[in-house]
Amino acid sequence: MTALSILDLAPVVEGATVADALASATRLAKLAEEAGYRRLWYAEHHNTDALASSATALLIANAAANTSTLRVGSGGIMLPNHAPLAVAEAFGTLAHLYGDRIDLGLGRAPGTDPRTAALLRRGSHDDGEAAFAANIRLLAWYFGEQVDDAESVLQSHGVHAGVARGTNVPLWILGSSTAGAAIAGQLGLPYAAASHFAPFQLSEAIWTYRQMFNPSAPTAQIAEPYVMAGANLMVAPTREEAEFLFTTHQQMFVAIRRGTRGPLRPPVREMDWAPHEEQMATSALRVSAVGTPAEAAEFLRTFAGSYGIDEVILTGYAHDPAMRERSFRLMAEEWARDASASSALRD
Repeated sequence: MTALSILDLAPVVEGATVADALASATRLAKLAEEAGYRRLWYAEHHNTDALASSATALLIANAAANTSTLRVGSGGIMLPNHAPLAVAEAFGTLAHLYGDRIDLGLGRAPGTDPRTAALLRRGSHDDGEAAFAANIRLLAWYFGEQVDDAESVLQSHGVHAGVARGTNVPLWILGSSTAGAAIAGQLGLPYAAASHFAPFQLSEAIWTYRQMFNPSAPTAQIAEPYVMAGANLMVAPTREEAEFLFTTHQQMFVAIRRGTRGPLRPPVREMDWAPHEEQMATSALRVSAVGTPAEAAEFLRTFAGSYGIDEVILTGYAHDPAMRERSFRLMAEEWARDASASSALRD
């Protein structure tokens, strides 16, 4: 069956603290391992009171330290915000500390507003597609044996990253359009689609990725295309409760669009949104598995099958962290039951 993973943004809920959010993230990491999820990723975001995932590498280290087999990584590091050398040194260190459990997912978006992005970058950076691809090639060189050649010397200025050498940290390319998909394909790397909030070009992006895939590229790490896609999740014993709890997620989405970011709000019986906001949120969040465990599993099976997706990475928000944990646990239990039933039928 399609593998399931978790994307965590370490949400901060109204009435709680950042420390509470980080404690919740640690509990979710342990749950992810116990429940059988394939991997847990954290996404870099800045200048928001709603999320505590700004220092992504530190959250990865914390999760890896509190688990033993779970793959942990970034979904992603927003590469224009960082010098590739610093990223290589951070993730090379993680690989030495925690072995072959670390993933490095890379995105081209800033993960924040333009003013904050300018402060993070502290200067003029080219965040176009060509520069993004060049920086990924440089990262692949850092994680390899760092053998000097004309391109690497030009890109690295002759500076090596000793702590990253030979770690071969797996690279993923994140994207919401055909541009990121094309880069992933050309470089022979796995592709993660941000369909949980930007599903509009999903079909075209996956097609582009598969058409452009080059297993012979110097940066290639896989022999054939591999697609992960994002989906939102809220599972509860009844559909009514799941839909009620999901209003916290919907409120967060609308607040971001209004420019009024703040901690996650409690669920509501009726959403306070304008018709155009409802239409926008419904469209952007249409890849959402909301309902009972069986209903959510059926949605995800159909979604994965429709696009030929290899792995679905789930993200979910709840004002009560216990409800978020319950949702992920119920989903994993249902998915495991389906896997066992499928195996029994094949036998």
